[in-house]
Amino acid sequence: MWLFALFIVVPLIEITLFIKIGGWLTLWPTLAIVVGSAVLGTWLVRQQGAQALADLRRSMQELTDPTEPLAHGALILLAGALLITPGFLTDTIGILLLIPPVRRALMRWVGRHARVQRVQMGGQAGGFGPDFGPGPRHGAGPRDGDDTVIDGDFTEVDPSKKPTHQPSGWTRH
Repeated sequence: MWLFALFIVVPLIEITLFIKIGGWLTLWPTLAIVVGSAVLGTWLVRQQGAQALADLRRSMQELTDPTEPLAHGALILLAGALLITPGFLTDTIGILLLIPPVRRALMRWVGRHARVQRVQMGGQAGGFGPDFGPGPRHGAGPRDGDDTVIDGDFTEVDPSKKPTHQPSGWTRH
């Protein structure tokens, strides 16, 4: 229901702002601001998006927690979508999302108010199995007719060692 209200309220605010600002600045300066913010926003999104992608790659290479670079990338993508949407309110929110301290504050706020229902890494808890059939797969052998053998090595990890990275704030440790 709140999403429906958002789709009604945001356009009404944008129309009101267009009328007020257009009456104050006249038509052409108003349109120039809207088009200019879309062009500038697209350029900024490309720059910051490339940086967020580089940060994500670095975190993957260093095997550190990728949630912060992923969240930055998602917020930059949202900022881009808001900046190419014509309007003063969406442009303002989009520009604010391109400011890294604003993104970090928003991520902290979401981290405090979000509740994680379930986190699972590796393995499978049910649902769809590796063959995309319903339910978990039982048994350790290969599927019927599949004689593929995967050879591998393993290393036991000393449980007394602590991770070298700090928690992201998105989960509670």
